[in-house]
Amino acid sequence: IYAEGYESDIQVEVACQYNDGYNPSIYTFCNNINTVEGGTHLEGFNLELNRDINKYARDAKLLKDKDEHLTAEDCREGITAVISVKHPDPQHEGQTKTKLGNSEVRKSVSDSYGTQLERFLLENPDQAKLIFEKASVASQARKAAKKARELTRRKSSLEISSLPGKLADCSSKDASICEI
Repeated sequence: IYAEGYESDIQVEVACQYNDGYNPSIYTFCNNINTVEGGTHLEGFNLELNRDINKYARDAKLLKDKDEHLTAEDCREGITAVISVKHPDPQHEGQTKTKLGNSEVRKSVSDSYGTQLERFLLENPDQAKLIFEKASVASQARKAAKKARELTRRKSSLEISSLPGKLADCSSKDASICEI
């Protein structure tokens, strides 16, 4: 997916592609300086990626009304992207110039990339479905990991407390069965 735009003296170029991996590789630049810590251009990209994938999934009935939205982290899984902006007066945070701070860049990237991403998703329904499925699997894995973490913590806290054999923690969520 390639997008470019020119808005109020800010030139934006974004190129991204999904792969079979699990970790996102996102590289950001401002005036050809690598902004390793990201900044407002990365925020605009993440915002628009998440918004458009969720919007497409709702419109295509891939996500039901009762389903919760995919998170930005879910949508970024397995993406490789390069975000480059040319700004006449960049404001970097810190002396090392590794993070861009111009707030207007967020809107420029969001508008330029969002238009092209939405168009790509509508024109390529097969790829859009694959992107949604990848994000959906990431969401399920995140939820399963969270549940496993909670169960492990709960189990270890029960083992520490020394309850007599007759007194054990309730295993049901139904309060009418569990309360004395």
